[in-house]
Amino acid sequence: MSVKTDSTDEKQWTEVITPKSNMLHLPLKEVWRYRDLLFLLVRREYVASYKQTILGPIWVFLQPLLTSLIFIIAFGRIAGISTDGVPEWLFYLSGLTLWNYFSECLTKTATVFKDNATIFGKVYFPRLVMPLSIIVANLIRLSIQFLLFLSFWFYHVVCTDSGIKPNWAIALFPFLIFILAALALGFGLVISSLTTKYRDLIFLITFGVQLLMYATPIIYPMSSMSGKYKILIAANPLSAIIEAFRFGFLGSGGLNWAGLGYSFTCAILVLGLGAITFNKVEKGFMDTV
Repeated sequence: MSVKTDSTDEKQWTEVITPKSNMLHLPLKEVWRYRDLLFLLVRREYVASYKQTILGPIWVFLQPLLTSLIFIIAFGRIAGISTDGVPEWLFYLSGLTLWNYFSECLTKTATVFKDNATIFGKVYFPRLVMPLSIIVANLIRLSIQFLLFLSFWFYHVVCTDSGIKPNWAIALFPFLIFILAALALGFGLVISSLTTKYRDLIFLITFGVQLLMYATPIIYPMSSMSGKYKILIAANPLSAIIEAFRFGFLGSGGLNWAGLGYSFTCAILVLGLGAITFNKVEKGFMDTV
């Protein structure tokens, strides 16, 4: 959206808000102007998640710990799935740390238009602020869960003979998070644009995200895959990201530059598609939401 000012004629509007004609346009300059609102929404997003809960933010720690415990029992002890020689707690926490960030960003961004329709109808601000606030707010949760992972990682590296060999690929961590954020934002914008008209997608996205986790090497390493199954798992842009993270911090698996390039390309393409659908729906979504 663009804002035009006119002070020459007192009878005319001082501000005229018109839709952008460029479908690939993302109003980042306007978002920066409204950065105070962005920070306010980030705070609201984080506080509202744990309002009227007994344990509050402790759930940020409990969720990956309990999920990892279930994975250890179900997939490690009962199913006997290999973890590539990595301690089970570290293996599952490494995958869940990144997966939780992606899934939280995607599921909340996918319903951002519907969830905030009343706010959109009352006052103008760059609509992109809403999904961006979700991406930023979840960075806080990611930071906390990453510290949890680091505590387990530091213990096994320093205090035990686990054979973990961290390497220089740790420096890729910010790049991996950028790709995850771009993928989640892009897919979220596409789905949120569609859910303004097709509400069934809200139920489909929750179910789809659960299935996607099993198509991502969270509970198994890529080395355990072979043949057509390995090709299918590699086609998931999240797979190379998870493997690169584990390679850097745990020394397991390998760093696939082609896979990371594929993930980055998918992120840019999906983000572009998200911008197109977002800009197209933004002009009249209040009529259908």
